Amino acid sequence: MLSVKAFSLSLDGKTLIQDLNFEIAAGQILSIMGPSGIGKSSLLHFLSGSLSPNLTTTGEAFLNNEALHTKSIQDRKVGLLQQMPLLFPHMSIIENLLFAIPANINKIERIDMAQHALAKLGIPDKANALPKELSGGQQARVALLRTLLSKPDYLLLDEPFSKLDPALRRDVRAFVLNEIRQANIPALLVTHDTEDAKAMEGECLELGVVRK
Repeated sequence: MLSVKAFSLSLDGKTLIQDLNFEIAAGQILSIMGPSGIGKSSLLHFLSGSLSPNLTTTGEAFLNNEALHTKSIQDRKVGLLQQMPLLFPHMSIIENLLFAIPANINKIERIDMAQHALAKLGIPDKANALPKELSGGQQARVALLRTLLSKPDYLLLDEPFSKLDPALRRDVRAFVLNEIRQANIPALLVTHDTEDAKAMEGECLELGVVRK
């Protein structure tokens, strides 16, 4: 369970978000919508521990009743998926996947995990390809599985579908939803697109109004 309690955000004395509260169960995705500049991405930075010092916040965040807001970024075990896949362009696809797998897992198991991910993606023949050789949808899927291979305790999604064309967007949304359910971790999506939120089949929070 990922929970945020009494979160408020302000910039230069202007309140952007006030007294935000929510809970996300394992395997569920909460979507947050709102206009640009309202602080949606800053909420993700608050949860990941990477918030800009120019912003002022109050409130608390917990994962399974353990405080997150007091932890450093390296201790939060958070996964982040952004608008661009951000794959390492000089690394092959399997190298990108292997890079994410925790180092305490032995080499044989790490390779097996990466190859299983490639099979799940339906591109086992692309193990040695560079990211630029994949389609946008394939890159987005690789980015998600790379993030999940790092074994995060919770996942933050910052408009991850916005650069995809409509057909790819539908497919990648479904893929993301299925993988998060299988990983059984809480996830928070921020988006401008109501269809993104609907596709996640969870609660949607918009400017303090909760809807299902």
